[in-house]
Amino acid sequence: MKKLNLLFIGMLSVCSLSAQDITDALRYSQSEIQGTARFRALSGAFGALGGDMSAVSINPASSAVFSQSHASFSFSNVDTSNDTQYFNGLTSSNISNFDINQGGAAFVFENRSNSPWRKFSIGIAYDRTNNYDDNWSAVGTNTNDDVFIHDNDVIRSPANSIAGYFFLNANGKRLDQISTLPGESIADAYSDIGNVYGFGHQQAFLGFESFILEADDIDDDSNTLYSSNLASGNFLHDYSYVSTGYNGKISFNLATQYEDNLYLGLNLNSHFIDYQKSTQLFERNSNSGSLVKNIDFKNNLSTTGNGFSFQLGGIIKLSPEFRLGVAFDSPTWYTITEETTQYLSTVHSYFGPTETKVINPQTVNVYPQYKLQTPSKLTGSLAYVFGTQGLLSFDYSRKNYSNTKFKPTSDPFFADQNAAMSNILTDASTYRLGGEYKIKQLSLRGGYRFEESPYKDGVTVGDLSGYSVGIGYSFGNTKLDVTYDQASRTNETPLYNVGLTDAAVIDRTNSNVTLSLSFNI
Repeated sequence: MKKLNLLFIGMLSVCSLSAQDITDALRYSQSEIQGTARFRALSGAFGALGGDMSAVSINPASSAVFSQSHASFSFSNVDTSNDTQYFNGLTSSNISNFDINQGGAAFVFENRSNSPWRKFSIGIAYDRTNNYDDNWSAVGTNTNDDVFIHDNDVIRSPANSIAGYFFLNANGKRLDQISTLPGESIADAYSDIGNVYGFGHQQAFLGFESFILEADDIDDDSNTLYSSNLASGNFLHDYSYVSTGYNGKISFNLATQYEDNLYLGLNLNSHFIDYQKSTQLFERNSNSGSLVKNIDFKNNLSTTGNGFSFQLGGIIKLSPEFRLGVAFDSPTWYTITEETTQYLSTVHSYFGPTETKVINPQTVNVYPQYKLQTPSKLTGSLAYVFGTQGLLSFDYSRKNYSNTKFKPTSDPFFADQNAAMSNILTDASTYRLGGEYKIKQLSLRGGYRFEESPYKDGVTVGDLSGYSVGIGYSFGNTKLDVTYDQASRTNETPLYNVGLTDAAVIDRTNSNVTLSLSFNI
């Protein structure tokens, strides 16, 4: 009978089986400075300049600035360094990777008639817009003394333990919806519960079957009240986070020049996501009255997705020296698929002697596709060109992250997340300043950028600041450029979004060395 009920309920709840949150939405809504070495040397302040393949990613009118067909390829070594503070613990980590981060070509066609449309260009460009390779660890003794209580003031679970995560997922759920049937295996029960009731019930199932949670009435299938078998006190945490992957886009570009001073362009962008994340928490305690002393909790997430966006842009020469640019980036409309696996083990004395309970369902949860709409962006740019000697350029962008949306918006879970993003996220501005000075065939470059936090509190994700320096040499039709850039920001990252929400404070620094080869065709 239970299996039939599960099937029926499952047909009604396929939209909320997973647990997407603001962190996921923000990850795919942000982008890093990527592209050619020259572009990165000016910290991406290229919206009014053009004449560079990566400038096309900021302003699609940029390709029409080329006087002839052009191509470029870039290689980058990305180094990410994290210093993580968690209560009394401080850890450091570092990860590096080397890869192709940019490539593209623009083909310029001159109009030899008397038309005011002087030329047009078509192009294709690949840009890696975000790098997800990262690792950090939070190690320390969690001394937070908060607890989760019931209305009758009975202490149910300490809030500074992973037990709080399982407790909040279980409280209010029927016992027969989060436990095994007689003779049913752990793997079968975990899979059935996930397919029917969703992610939260699966987490409650893990907590109950591992003896972390205790039902108020173990003999009543309708029981909905639980408490943890961990006593309040201090908990030693060793949490690790490892991620790999990237976000990229392929742009199909069309641009034109009208008379001598106006350039217009359009990008049609195909986006793709490949993100893998693994987290593991070791928790230990010696608190008097705890029946569970050690917990090992592992989670793996695999995310793939694709999306579409478009860009419109224009550049106008106000004078031989001054150039003004404006560009609009539409929202990106993503379709995303996720898969997860989990593992949990405990060392407990529930039956008296110390035992180890292992719950390893060896089940891949494949969730229904969902959609994500990232916010649009508006960019204004101004540049001053000193003839053939050099230039100064400034870009200003604004993006309203509170407009980020999970879809379908009719799904109650997504509606709650969208409401939370509307309340927590805000408008964020980005400022980019770059300069270049030429000495014959040698070019010296530098830049600075500042990005405001997308969070209203300015703390969960802090402001970002960075600088860049670069050098280039022209061999005529071929140019070789190299750049070093660095950016840093501080984040407060909760270990989990439910229950154990104490945050690790991460000072993150990204350093990049980029080498580009560009040439006229």
